[in-house]
Amino acid sequence: MTQRVALVTGGSRGIGAAIAAKLAEDGFDIAVTYASNATAATQVVTRVQALGRRAVAIQADGATTEGNVTAITRTVAALGRLDVLVCNAGMYPYGPIGEMSVEQIDRTLHLNVRAVMVETMEAVKHMGAGGRLIYIGSAFGQRAPFPGISLYSATKAALGGFARGVARDLGRQGITANVVEPGPIDTDLNPADGAGAAAIRSVTATDSYGKVSDIAEMVSFLASPRSGYITGASLAVDGGLTA
Repeated sequence: MTQRVALVTGGSRGIGAAIAAKLAEDGFDIAVTYASNATAATQVVTRVQALGRRAVAIQADGATTEGNVTAITRTVAALGRLDVLVCNAGMYPYGPIGEMSVEQIDRTLHLNVRAVMVETMEAVKHMGAGGRLIYIGSAFGQRAPFPGISLYSATKAALGGFARGVARDLGRQGITANVVEPGPIDTDLNPADGAGAAAIRSVTATDSYGKVSDIAEMVSFLASPRSGYITGASLAVDGGLTA
């Protein structure tokens, strides 16, 4: 089998689902992981298949080593190879650091950072030249414009350092590693008409939310041969939030 394959973790909804659909349009067969919403994951699979591509949904707990390894091994078993890994799964803890629990800290670190490391470690065993590692970070990894996001900001900032190191590790093998850093994106979890949306928009340069397609288009570019000389980069798609 020679059809290129992309795995999108947390690909059952929002940004992840948009990325999966866009990569399918680009000609990739698609695997997505999901935690619990099988119905949403199945809808993504159906959408990908309607584009003429193969697709599989994999239930996996991204906060565990077993879940991270399962995501990679089941993708390769079902689709035959792995060319692009998009680490999109994550969580958004909100609140002052003094009110966080150790359990919250551990789970956030496991899902937002450790999972990316384990999945990368497993994915590169199956990748050759032209492989792409794409991590979905956040503009809040570069700037914390309001209180309550210290833990989240720390985990997203970590992805930039990891990508730079991975870029050095794998550059001579023709595998790239980059971070996409979204600003406020209109999703069901962070709607553009939500209670806090006005405050969030106010810290962007455009006074606006982005669309899931804005992130999907950047991932599409990074997954393509056109981006071959870009690695170790953190690329903001944030309406100027970090300007």
